[in-house]
Amino acid sequence: MDELTYAIGDIHGCADALNRLLDRITEHGAGKTRRLVFLGDYIDKGPEVARTVAIVRRLQEEAPCAVTCLMGNRELALLQAMHDPRQAAAWIKSGGDRTLASYGVTRIADLPAAELDWVAGLKTAHEDELRYYVHAGFRPGRRGIDPSVKARLWIREPFLSTDYDFGKHVVHGHTPCYSGIPDRHRYRTNLDTAPFRTGLLTAAVFDQTELGPIAFLQSQGA
Repeated sequence: MDELTYAIGDIHGCADALNRLLDRITEHGAGKTRRLVFLGDYIDKGPEVARTVAIVRRLQEEAPCAVTCLMGNRELALLQAMHDPRQAAAWIKSGGDRTLASYGVTRIADLPAAELDWVAGLKTAHEDELRYYVHAGFRPGRRGIDPSVKARLWIREPFLSTDYDFGKHVVHGHTPCYSGIPDRHRYRTNLDTAPFRTGLLTAAVFDQTELGPIAFLQSQGA
């Protein structure tokens, strides 16, 4: 049976781009078994966070395919902001104000409890036979999934500049590609194409034979 995995980069409240990309995935994967892996950062910065989260949660509940949702650093920042006023101020200043506005509230405490519970339950890594999926990356020097949650959600260097084989291809986001072009390397692929700036939300297509992506799909223009 043909099976394809679609890994989707950082969404950041760009619900229209997400819907367009999901339509492209449906068309591309027609007649095949599909799996979706979201790499985190559903919230903050973009204009329609509440709608984005609703779409993703509905997919988890209703989609006729497996759906895995990972946590991003923005989701972790929200969870930390719930308990620390200083972190709350930093979160709001760095894009969390868009999340509050999208839900029509002014305080983190007024965000829907069901949404916060969903965020708190997100995984920080996922793997299949050929690949690791994570929001930010791993520390080079150790094969396998990095035990550090901080690294999984926040790392840039030395992960980005070190050509290291973690044992499987690493699929990640977190570091924006403002060109709108996903960043593909021998041992990793970065799918964060900054849709709140470029308008381009990206998915990589993986099959059961190749380590790296066999194709890319975008919300428009590709």
